[in-house]
Amino acid sequence: MKDHPILKAARGEKPDYVPIWIMRQAGRYSAKYREIRAKAGSFMDLCRNPELAAEVTLLPIHEIGVDAAILFSDIFVPVEKMGINIEFVSGKGPVLSPVVKTVDDVETLKVPEPEEDLPYVIETIQLIKKKLTDRPLIGFSGAPFTLASYILEGGSTKDYLAAKTTMWNNPLLWDKLMTRLSEVVTKYLISQIEAGVDLIQIFDSWMGVLSKEEYKTKVFPYTERIVNTIKGKYPEIPIIHFGVNSGHLIEINDKLNVDVIGLDWRTDIPFALSKTDKSIQGNLDPVTLFAEDYIIERKVGKIIEEGIAARGHIFNLGHGILPKTDPSKARFLVDTVHRLGKL
Repeated sequence: MKDHPILKAARGEKPDYVPIWIMRQAGRYSAKYREIRAKAGSFMDLCRNPELAAEVTLLPIHEIGVDAAILFSDIFVPVEKMGINIEFVSGKGPVLSPVVKTVDDVETLKVPEPEEDLPYVIETIQLIKKKLTDRPLIGFSGAPFTLASYILEGGSTKDYLAAKTTMWNNPLLWDKLMTRLSEVVTKYLISQIEAGVDLIQIFDSWMGVLSKEEYKTKVFPYTERIVNTIKGKYPEIPIIHFGVNSGHLIEINDKLNVDVIGLDWRTDIPFALSKTDKSIQGNLDPVTLFAEDYIIERKVGKIIEEGIAARGHIFNLGHGILPKTDPSKARFLVDTVHRLGKL
């Protein structure tokens, strides 16, 4: 398994072809996924059901031929076990309660023990690994800043008012919350590694809303702590770090002890490579999959050509695949990357 193209690319070696997986590859664009989710009852119920979550995880392997599976779960799975209620409201997204407002509120938040509090995640990984013998399994977690944003805002936000004002005006609360979340994420990711995942991705999805100074002083140290702890224990496990609209932070993230920096579609690969010599992941605009095949092929070819200069390149979209994507387009993307990406 260590010679699989995705693992080789993550380590900065040159595989025989450019490997590809897709964020949200087990998702609503797939009719079979929608069928399984309906059977589960709700999205979070599906995350808690090892048999169904394992089945969903493996769907994209069979349906579109990606080179890796990513654990079907959600960034809120460990947050729920901290003592925060999470409800997915139609048209609104996740709603979290109670909203954290004080240091005392943080002190009430539990650091889940994965073996005791999240056994279904571990069981899901173990079930997947029994069936997935020829490709890597990717584990993941949200990063402290992205999780803190939801916890402080009580849900999705466009201006990140609560998160940013807490960061500036209440540094003690900010540090307590970010430290607590760092502990949660570290334990959660280590439990996934020990259950059998082959590499991990840390989703700091919303870090791009921060300035360089804010990120470097108020967010980076906590992510760095997580990465260093994991690498200290499992140095052989590749780590991917990804955030949206975060090209201005690449130079800072180059100092993280991660193996791969994920790029969204707004960040040109040549620009990224001028800021880091790490392997890269990305970065086709998800909307491209609604274009004609020749346009997809042209854009894929350009990304592959630019990625040759990288230490290693894992092809991906620049964010999650969109729910209305035609599955045949996802399959065409994978086939095109494999055809054009022979090195």
